[in-house]
Amino acid sequence: MTRVVILAEKPSQAKAYADAFQIKEKTKTHIELKPDDTFSDGATITWGIGHLVELQEPHEYKPEWKKWKLDQLPIVPDQFYEKVSSGKWGQFKTVKHLFQQADVIINGTDVDREGSNIFYSILQLTGVKGKPIKRLWINSLEKDEVRKGFNQLQNNEKDLFLFDEAKARQISDWMVGINASRLFTVLLQKKGFSGYLSIGRVQSPTVYLIYQRQKEIKEFVPEPFYQIESLFQAEKGTYKGIANIKETDKAKVQAIMDQHSLKEKEELPGTVQKVEKKTKQQKSPKLHSLSTLQSVANKRWKYSPSKVLKTMQKLYEKRLVTYPRTDCNFITENEFAYLVKNLSKYQEAMNVSFTPVSLKPNKRYVDSNKVQEHYAIIPTKTVPTSKKLASLSYEERNIYNEIMMNTLAMFHENYVYEETTIITDVNGLPFKTTGKTEVKRGWKELFPKPAKSNQEKDSILPDVHNGEGVKAHVHLKESMTKPPKPYTEGDLINMMKTCGKLIENEEDVEMLKEVEGLGTEATRSSIIETIKNQQYIEVKKNVVYVTDKGITLCKAIEGTLLSSPSMTAKWESYLKKIGSGQGSKQTFIKQTSQFIEKLIEETPTSLNDIQVKQTIGAEQNTKEIVTCPSCKTGSIVYRYKFYGCSQYKEGCSVTFPKKLAGKTLTPNMIKTLCQKKQTRVLKGFKGKKPFNTALKLDKEFKIKFDFKDNLSKTND
Repeated sequence: MTRVVILAEKPSQAKAYADAFQIKEKTKTHIELKPDDTFSDGATITWGIGHLVELQEPHEYKPEWKKWKLDQLPIVPDQFYEKVSSGKWGQFKTVKHLFQQADVIINGTDVDREGSNIFYSILQLTGVKGKPIKRLWINSLEKDEVRKGFNQLQNNEKDLFLFDEAKARQISDWMVGINASRLFTVLLQKKGFSGYLSIGRVQSPTVYLIYQRQKEIKEFVPEPFYQIESLFQAEKGTYKGIANIKETDKAKVQAIMDQHSLKEKEELPGTVQKVEKKTKQQKSPKLHSLSTLQSVANKRWKYSPSKVLKTMQKLYEKRLVTYPRTDCNFITENEFAYLVKNLSKYQEAMNVSFTPVSLKPNKRYVDSNKVQEHYAIIPTKTVPTSKKLASLSYEERNIYNEIMMNTLAMFHENYVYEETTIITDVNGLPFKTTGKTEVKRGWKELFPKPAKSNQEKDSILPDVHNGEGVKAHVHLKESMTKPPKPYTEGDLINMMKTCGKLIENEEDVEMLKEVEGLGTEATRSSIIETIKNQQYIEVKKNVVYVTDKGITLCKAIEGTLLSSPSMTAKWESYLKKIGSGQGSKQTFIKQTSQFIEKLIEETPTSLNDIQVKQTIGAEQNTKEIVTCPSCKTGSIVYRYKFYGCSQYKEGCSVTFPKKLAGKTLTPNMIKTLCQKKQTRVLKGFKGKKPFNTALKLDKEFKIKFDFKDNLSKTND
């Protein structure tokens, strides 16, 4: 009998795998499958709960590393160890027991670097060695795709390279985060800074790029420039034209007007010299990668990149879309074949109808050579019923519709428009007018029609002909140069991908492959969430601003490699080499260690001229809420994600969470708890169902739910 154990990344993934087979037994920690053609002796599916294990904290290597002191740096253990994540010991014990019993272990975590990291980190901590390991590699959780995947398991050679890459990234991020955060915080605190800085290999240059854009906008000095514009009255309507002149010197433009006897507020005769019409076509957009979907969803619905990824994950687990964390915009002929087969059903589900232009694969969308780990995001073979669509949340429906329409657009006609250019002569000075007329909406009819801007309204031109006489009203137009636009939250993904280089033209997207960028397709949205949570940036009406705390960070790291997006991109480039077997994990970690040593050596000097400005975060940090109930000498203060005693450096370890069971604990609640040891009944806690309860402080100064008090007060 061969005992097969499958490790899924999370319970929902395990359930999706189990649904493809016959279930023998379900427990809280694993699922037993009945024997069948795939597993002749059955199989056991167990799961992590995301990261079941994590890297140990500094003080777990050496107790003296708990305190933030300069003379303890650099903190670089000789060897890195992992531990079971808090609250996950029970599940880990089950996984360990099952791995010990297994004859074959299958890695069924997400098919990416992080999935490889999760699996092998767990495996190493269990101590299980020498057993055959196979890799499940699928892009869809549909039943037939799951069964097919388990029947075509891969070896773990590629998986081990990805594990090395993920571990090199994880360890280097730990080293930079621990050392740089302490280094800069302690040095700035000596200059009067009252807060704490969290510094990261990727998050810090990301904040710095936003800071640079904000600085450009702030320091931008608008300058006037001058042009000659004319409003023309033709037989069939009016249109505007502009001369090919753009000068910062108003006198030069006035001289040109004088030269051609052009006077403002005077009607002048003009002649249409040339009318040129060109028919142009626009192909449908490429299929979505995660970043293009995040960008579109932010423009259309102001969804944050994180919300798009979470929504995509839900749709993936509902088997409606393919794997979300992909950076590819292409599919293979296999996926194209099932899309063709289901085309009429997809149209019916989306309530659209059109005759496909071609059912043959087009290299713009279908190219096996450009598909590596994952293909583009497309709908699965599962065509949702109207009931299934109705059960989706508003966000899920929007994202699903976008993916479906984007895929259907590949089969639709090109968007066709006519571009008209009119050259109008006034006293020997030519004025150019361009306009656009829609001929055929083609694939665009699948998407909502945007409201026309004033510029688009101006582009609708009257019908004029060569030699036609028109009346011209000329004026000298003064305009001002405009600052760069601030980043929206959706812009941040492309900004990270291109290291701040502006890439707006779709044809330039190919260039992105040569730009390694900051982070990966899978990590960028979480990095943005991290810098929001660290209060380095804030988002108001979808526009991103750097906070005072963020400005302090950027001024501190200015001139170091921590502010260099291109350097971080080179690090990402080398990490990718590790993932393909061309780089060394040990080399990368050694180089990170050398970088930290150099940082520790150079930073004290580089911070000499920094003027510390108290930040909003710092003010919150130093605001005393209440006397500490434990040591009685310190005060409880707010520290970003939690409340803690100001005497922590002297050994007082009292802390309270900022959030408890989904409810934010306010300073007033903490004050009441510390002074009266209990609160009144509070509403808005979240468990399997929302609940109300009082809170109390136990003898060890831990917050507990007081349901008894809740009941007595309810009965009153």
